[in-house]
Amino acid sequence: MKKVIQSLVDRYRLLESMAQCCCESDLHPAQGFFRFGKDAICFGRCRSGRVADSAAAPLDDVFESISVNGQGLCLPFDPDEIVGNLLSERAFAQGERSLLDSAVRGAYYALRPLLFKDIRKYFQRAYMTAKSKASFPDWPLDWSVERTLEKLLAELMRTQELASVPFVWFWPDGCSCAAILTHDVETAKGRDFCPQLMDLEEKKGLRSSFQLVPERRYSIRPALLASMRERGFEVNVHDLNHDGRLFVDHARFLRRAKAINQYGRSMGARGFRSGALYRNLNWFGALDFEYDMSVPNVGRWEAQYGGCCTVMPYFVGTLLELPLNTVQDYVLFELWGKYSIELWKEQARMIREKNGLISFLIHPDYVMEDRAWGVFNQLLDFICQFQAQESVWFALPGQVNDWWRQRAQMSVAGDGQGNWRIEGPGSERARLAFAELKGDSVVYRVTEGRAGRSSL
Repeated sequence: MKKVIQSLVDRYRLLESMAQCCCESDLHPAQGFFRFGKDAICFGRCRSGRVADSAAAPLDDVFESISVNGQGLCLPFDPDEIVGNLLSERAFAQGERSLLDSAVRGAYYALRPLLFKDIRKYFQRAYMTAKSKASFPDWPLDWSVERTLEKLLAELMRTQELASVPFVWFWPDGCSCAAILTHDVETAKGRDFCPQLMDLEEKKGLRSSFQLVPERRYSIRPALLASMRERGFEVNVHDLNHDGRLFVDHARFLRRAKAINQYGRSMGARGFRSGALYRNLNWFGALDFEYDMSVPNVGRWEAQYGGCCTVMPYFVGTLLELPLNTVQDYVLFELWGKYSIELWKEQARMIREKNGLISFLIHPDYVMEDRAWGVFNQLLDFICQFQAQESVWFALPGQVNDWWRQRAQMSVAGDGQGNWRIEGPGSERARLAFAELKGDSVVYRVTEGRAGRSSL
């Protein structure tokens, strides 16, 4: 059965005619892990049914099972299913957590107000250390989606004998990657410290977003919201009351989502992030926001294990997900006791190599102490330097949301003579790019405008 690989079109905005393959219609019903080539881990169904329950087990490689016939490239799995499973975290069964896991989390949050800070950190460190021993997703970043899509594109190019494939470059004005800085405000002290963060960031020419908890934790003063917006910062909603129970029960979630949506409208917020990055992507349709920032690239050190295995934005229904793909300051400072920006720098450079979205999360609550404040200063200096040296588009989350939605409406068009152009609203900032084969890898060439010529 011939089909368009929609996940490939969505990622690259390339011609559908260049993203067609044949997929088996009688896939084995068993779901599990397998490989597509040496380094692309997949989760889902395949023709052979030789799948593993764990990514740590020896994995069958389906690459040798692909073939070519009169209809083109034939795959022993459904690529959209595989990519969708990774992006929605189905490999981790997040929507079906065990009753024991829910009970333990419920007991922890019930006792949390009674526990001393050091005791809380002890339990958190023990829980996350146990989770961190897993081999998948990879740490400190996981590229499973990128590797799968690049492998698919490479095989399609070989099959169709294409020297290059035109597509809409990922970021406006030809920038190599994008970066956002976000702040989750957890306590009244953190709320009161926000102006100092804004002062420092303004001095360095940066702007960020603040996610505020609308109930119980503290009051949200209209003057603070007005000041943030007047100074060019962004305001989003952070959970409902940050009690760790937003996604425990579906009926309760729907009631809370209704209240969260009302707060979003009253605050004029377009974005959302859940408390402690708890999430169930199957329920996200009840959130009335344009974008969400609750899914980590790899949740190795988060309260909820998992990860979307990509460094790019992606749609969950009509909601745009901006994944968190750098380590949280809380993990560095409070759990590891590391006051250094080296891991942030490493992750930023890795994401730059994949032309992705670098997403930082810094809590006002955890940078008030002098040592942490100094590290935060270093991080801002690095961001400024990295932005200039690597042609990084530093933006607000809302700006990334606007661009990615515009890009989703763009397409490439050709004249049959190897000349290509980008069409669609907002394309004046877009850049035409070409995917080209270099050995077994796909490399990118970005043009200086929205039109160019290939060797097709």
